[in-house]
Amino acid sequence: MSERTASPPAARDPRVRAVLDGGPAGRGLPDRLLAARAAEGDEEAFSVLVLRHRLSLLALARSLLGNAEDAEEAVQDAFVSAWRRLPEYRHGAQFHTWMHRITVNRCLTMRRRRPSTLSLDLVVEPAAGDPGSQPSRSAEQQAATVALSHALADLDAGQRVCWVLREMQGLSYREIACVTRTSEPTVRGRLSRARRSLQDTMGPWR
Repeated sequence: MSERTASPPAARDPRVRAVLDGGPAGRGLPDRLLAARAAEGDEEAFSVLVLRHRLSLLALARSLLGNAEDAEEAVQDAFVSAWRRLPEYRHGAQFHTWMHRITVNRCLTMRRRRPSTLSLDLVVEPAAGDPGSQPSRSAEQQAATVALSHALADLDAGQRVCWVLREMQGLSYREIACVTRTSEPTVRGRLSRARRSLQDTMGPWR
């Protein structure tokens, strides 16, 4: 196996950057085969994995950090870490689950080191012509979104991670348990407490 570089190809190879900027999506190979090739130093294979999973991981990081700039940094760091650790990757877990775990850990580390912030670019604006685009309705939707963001920020880290992975990423209880390295009953308990807390906080917005 060739010596691994300090940074993943997505951060330094212009050919990979061209793929990320809108080039072909790759050869349609499954994640496990691409990861195996990348672990042997195949940079093109890793670039396909980056392209395939980057947007989902960005959405996850933005939900956990509340800030688009921090989310971009977290995901970039997660891919750097994954590139370095690919020889350790065990194919018993899905690659996307493994990447979720790395990204979540990076986000939690960043939250401990800096205060979380709320970026208004996370608020989805209604489309023009939509009944919800009327000024009063739009303001109400934005206020509810901000309230939800603050409510999520008030959850403890374990509850917030489980809620985001389940409600926003659509992961199964088993996958969440794998990402968080806990048991399925623990995941269900955290989700139940998170939902109760959010229901209490968001009651006025129903």
